[in-house]
Amino acid sequence: MSTMRRAGAAAMLSAALIFSLSACGGDGEKSDSSGMSSPAPGPDGGDKDSAAPEAAPSTPSEPIATVKGDKGLEMSVFSARRDDGGFLTVDGQFKNTSSVGFTVPVNWNGMEQAVASTGNSLAAMTLVDSKGKKRYYVLRDTDNRPLTTYAYGNLIKAGDTLAFFAQFPAPPADTTELALQFPGFPSTTIELS
Repeated sequence: MSTMRRAGAAAMLSAALIFSLSACGGDGEKSDSSGMSSPAPGPDGGDKDSAAPEAAPSTPSEPIATVKGDKGLEMSVFSARRDDGGFLTVDGQFKNTSSVGFTVPVNWNGMEQAVASTGNSLAAMTLVDSKGKKRYYVLRDTDNRPLTTYAYGNLIKAGDTLAFFAQFPAPPADTTELALQFPGFPSTTIELS
């Protein structure tokens, strides 16, 4: 059992590292375990409760879907691609288009007690296949950590972005689009690649 946990943790760490390296862009920023890049902390250790400005995700520059949510927050999805292992990975970003900071709501974490120890996450994100009558939830590793961006700050400052990813079970091969649902945003249709 402990071997499986170590293997699962190693797989998650590898995925987070790959995502972190691709999101960094080599501009002198360091990357944390959540897949977010952040400036190196100053002498005071940096601001833990605010999301750092993000470089654009390493995905196509044109989003496949953009929706406006609560209080000036905008969510753009850049890709929804199938992976060889039977997963579907959604990449995107949140952008605070307002002139005030956006406090990240607790309901982004989902309702499951099992993922509460992860802290801030996107575990509440779901994909819906209305044709196949199925709902897909963010995958979890063997320690119940969601396979999504997590441990980010509680605040997205005005004008800042927060890049994200989320992994789901892949739907059947003949499914070409799904509805993405996330608290605070209207449902939006995304095409799979």
